[in-house]
Amino acid sequence: MSALPPCPQCQSTYTYEDGSGQYACPECAHEWPVAGVAADAARVYRDASGTILQDGDTVTVIKDLKPKGSGGVIKQGTKVKNIRLVDSDHDIDCKIEGFGAMSLKTEFVRKV
Repeated sequence: MSALPPCPQCQSTYTYEDGSGQYACPECAHEWPVAGVAADAARVYRDASGTILQDGDTVTVIKDLKPKGSGGVIKQGTKVKNIRLVDSDHDIDCKIEGFGAMSLKTEFVRKV
């Protein structure tokens, strides 16, 4: 027996999950979101000490970072203002004075 839920509109048991994160019913063509999609959208970003981060926060770098392709080093204690949280391998997009646009990981920053 299928573990997929029946169609909420016609109660058909022939539902399937399409590739876009939705369930679909072949009998009535009704589509509805998979329950797990909403949980992924509410991702929580935490800094090195476990404090929750939000867009626009100011953070401090907790260790010296050597950016690839750059000759300089971002020193420990450097303040980064107005961060933007993104869903990628580096969680923070920001501008660091003297370096320009950067992407940082949340594990290397602490909220001020």
